[in-house]
Amino acid sequence: MKKLLLFIFIFILSCSTNKVVKHHGVHFLDKKHKKLVINDTNINDIITLLGEPSTKSSFDNDVWIYIERKISTGSIFKLGKEQLIVNNVLVLELNQMGLLASKDFYNKDTMNNIKFVENSTGSVYSKRSFVYDFLSSMRQKINDPMRKKDKD
Repeated sequence: MKKLLLFIFIFILSCSTNKVVKHHGVHFLDKKHKKLVINDTNINDIITLLGEPSTKSSFDNDVWIYIERKISTGSIFKLGKEQLIVNNVLVLELNQMGLLASKDFYNKDTMNNIKFVENSTGSVYSKRSFVYDFLSSMRQKINDPMRKKDKD
């Protein structure tokens, strides 16, 4: 009986001291982004330093987004609930020549300070037209899985 209690006590202590840290994205993003210089760093330098971006988008200029996130399990008293340790986002904007035009760095403290616009755009059409209803029904028929035939 004493051995069983000793085993349970050691098991509980070992579980609480071994924290598992899940890491996603670029390691040490907060330190690496300081090496990027606006109008001097090019695409090749960025890829060498940070690797491929998590997300790319193309509007007027190219926008690359890099993410770093670390999550750890909490203490035994919190029943293993995960807690956010690091949540960093780096947004890079590149011009047409491939040079860094601007950079924005957000961590978990500054993300709470971002203000979003609460206005929304209303619908332009108050009534659906015959063409809209017809095209909607055609789209529904095309996407219906029962009507699709096997292509053998």
